[in-house]
Amino acid sequence: MTTTRRFATTVSEDGRGRVFVPIPFDPDQSWGVKVRHHISGTVGGHAVRGAVEKFEAGHGVVLGPAWRRDHELVPGDAVEVVLTPEGPQRADLAEDFAAALDADPEAGAFFDSLAQFYRRAYLRWLDGARRRPEVRAARIAEVVGLLRAGVKQRP
Repeated sequence: MTTTRRFATTVSEDGRGRVFVPIPFDPDQSWGVKVRHHISGTVGGHAVRGAVEKFEAGHGVVLGPAWRRDHELVPGDAVEVVLTPEGPQRADLAEDFAAALDADPEAGAFFDSLAQFYRRAYLRWLDGARRRPEVRAARIAEVVGLLRAGVKQRP
């Protein structure tokens, strides 16, 4: 599965006045099916972070007013874009945790939709029990339960 995607596009505006960068591919096909794709990269050589959104014409990344002010991009500008999914991806996970997420699709889908901050926090907690397999197994079960319940971070 390709992670970094490079392409040229034209900055666009939707019917509600939001300015966005259209994405000429399906992020689910490129990066795996997820509820939400968090990305980082560059637009016109300027750093950008955000989430891929669905538009009438396909997918795109919204460029907020402050970002556009600082980088002076307007609808109609041609830009080079480089996008990479943020944070740990399923392929990067330890086998035991990846298997637990695969066994519980609801928890797995919620984990995939989280911003990298939340994903990494869960993974750090799991890695804290690396040398104690019985504790790690209990932690994985707890994390899967929290994710299934839609909890972004461990209380």
